[in-house]
Amino acid sequence: MGLRETKKRQTRTAIADAALSLFLEHGFDQVTVAEVARQAGVSTNTVFNYFPSKEDLFFDRQAEVENRLAALVRDRPPGTCPVAAVRDDLLSALRQDDATLGLQPGAPAFWQVIEDSPALRAREREIGERIEAALATALADRPPKCADAPGGVGDLLSVILAGTIAGTHRAVLRELRRRIMSGDPPAQTRDTIARAARLAFDRLCSGPHDNGGPTPPEQYAPR
Repeated sequence: MGLRETKKRQTRTAIADAALSLFLEHGFDQVTVAEVARQAGVSTNTVFNYFPSKEDLFFDRQAEVENRLAALVRDRPPGTCPVAAVRDDLLSALRQDDATLGLQPGAPAFWQVIEDSPALRAREREIGERIEAALATALADRPPKCADAPGGVGDLLSVILAGTIAGTHRAVLRELRRRIMSGDPPAQTRDTIARAARLAFDRLCSGPHDNGGPTPPEQYAPR
C-alpha cells in the first residue's frame, strides 16, 4: 500500500473512531457531523468525502458486512453445501469469541446506541436486505446441486435460499445480542447460542423432517 492510501486509511479510521466515541457518549441522534469533524480534527467536507451519510459513520464496515455471507458461499470448496459454509464460519467466530459478534465488554453500549436511534435501526434493516441480495447473487453464480430443478426456478430458488440462510444467521445474532444486553454471562451465552445455531443450520441441510437427536456440546465447533 502506498503512502497516499495509507494516509487515507488512517484518516478514515480516525474519523470513524471519533464518531463512535461521540455516539457512545451522547447517542447517535444527538451528535452532528460537524461535531464529529471537530473531534477528528478535519473539515465537515472531509468527513463526507469518506462517509456519504451520518449513518455510514456508525456502520463504517457496512460493505464488508454486506458481502461476508456472499463471499463465504462464492469461495466455498467444490461440493460444499452453502449452508455449511455459513454455519462453519459462524461457529468458528463463536468459538474464537470474535469481536464482531459482540461478546466483548463494550458491545451492549454499542447495541444500545442502535436501539435508541430510529435512523440506525432503519439502516440495520437495509443492511440485512443487502446481505440477502448479495447472497442470492452468489448462490446464482455458484448454485447448490438442488438449484438445477426443472421449470426454470433456479433464480427464484437462489433468492428463497438466500433469505433462509441469511434469516437463520440473522436470528442467531439477534438472540446473541438480546441475551448479552439482558446481562447473561458471555461465555454461557456463546456456548448455548453455538449449540442452537449448529442444530438450526444442520436442520436446513438435512430437511425439516429429520428429527435427529441433540448435538453434543463439544461438537459445536466447526467440523
